[in-house]
Parts: sequence; C-alpha cells; structure tokens
Amino acid sequence: MQYQCGPNILELVPGDICHQKVDAIVNAANDQLIAGGGVCGAIHKAAGPELSVACQAIGGCPTGESRITPGFKLAAKYVIHAVGPMWHSRSADAVQLESAYVSALTLASQHNCQSIAFPAISTGIFGYPLDEAAGIAIRTVAQYLEHQTQITLVRFVFMNDETFEAFRYAARRHLASTTVIGK
Repeated sequence: MQYQCGPNILELVPGDICHQKVDAIVNAANDQLIAGGGVCGAIHKAAGPELSVACQAIGGCPTGESRITPGFKLAAKYVIHAVGPMWHSRSADAVQLESAYVSALTLASQHNCQSIAFPAISTGIFGYPLDEAAGIAIRTVAQYLEHQTQITLVRFVFMNDETFEAFRYAARRHLASTTVIGK
C-alpha cells in the first residue's frame, strides 16, 4: 500500500527488512547497540559480524536517538540504529518514540539517502502497544515527508500480519486526506 505525502511516498509492505533494496534500513535497537532478538538480531545476523564491531565502536545510543553504520552484507548501504522507549505508560514514551523516528529520518537525510525502510520500533520486546506505536510512527513519518525532499521513499516493512494491519489502520486514520496510490 502506498501513500503520497507531499512529493514523497510512504509504503506499507509485508516482508523481511533485511532484504530491502533501499539506501538505509532501520534497526529497532537497544541502547547498547548490541545484537538482540527479533528485528535487531535478524539485521545483525544478515549484515555479518562487522556490524557488531561497528556498533561496539559507537558505544551506545540514548533512547529517542539513532546512530548510523554501514550495511556491510545487507542490500542497504546503511543501518540506522534507532532506540525507541520501553513501554511504561508515560507521556514521555510517545515523545521518545517520535524522536527515534525523526532522528533516523534526519540521519538518513544527512547521509543523502533517498529511501529508507523501518520496522515497528519498540513494539517487540520493548512492549509498546502496537496500535499506539503505529499511529505515532505513521503520523511522525508523514509529517516529516511533507516538509522535506531528500527522502523520496519511506517503507514500513512487517514480518507479521498483525503489525501490518495495525499500521494499515493507522495510515487510514492519520492519512485520510492523503492520496492512496496503491493497495
């Protein structure tokens, strides 16, 4: 499913983020930037051991921020490690999640990326409620795309139907006035 956001495209697709042919993929990282489970573990495995070495050299990343490394063995040139919040049911959680998305988009722009793929940050072991996280992600990315032209494609990639459906519902809710260009 594709949406027109200003001159840019926001896509929702099922699949494996590790196989996306985009300039950068986003890793739903922990603040230590070490390989974990889920998306993070899959990205580290697909990129090869050089990714862990590069992450160790960075030394960590605060919640709500992101860091960038080469993609190594991935199709993507870069991996952007975005650290979303662990869910604690505080208003600060939403602010930190939004900040993680904006930080990743900003890093991608600074590195001349035209395309980027995101997972559903913080919705796995970090426990962020899927519906709420999807709304924050869609709204934040759409607003970013409306006001810049460096990134022409943002793709959300989901490995399961539940996450895909939550994001599709959020897109219908938050992008009601946006042109749908694919289904």
